Amino acid sequence: MLTLVFLGRLEDAAGGPERRIAAGTPLTLSDICAQLGGDLAAQIGDPTTKIALNGVIVAGDDWRAGDGDELAFLPPVSGG
Repeated sequence: MLTLVFLGRLEDAAGGPERRIAAGTPLTLSDICAQLGGDLAAQIGDPTTKIALNGVIVAGDDWRAGDGDELAFLPPVSGG
């Protein structure tokens, strides 16, 4: 299973802090968004959302995540 961790406002959109999804083959961000669908997919697919694969920030769609991996989604920070 692939563990998805949602931080900040993404946790509200996801309905909880994490989800587990099946990853029979390594998945791209596009694959994950297709499984999640709706507003959550739009938010995690937004270029301002940072993604950490096993604790390392990754960029774009040049990575793959599979069983045993953890993806954390970090929304942009706002405030003053």
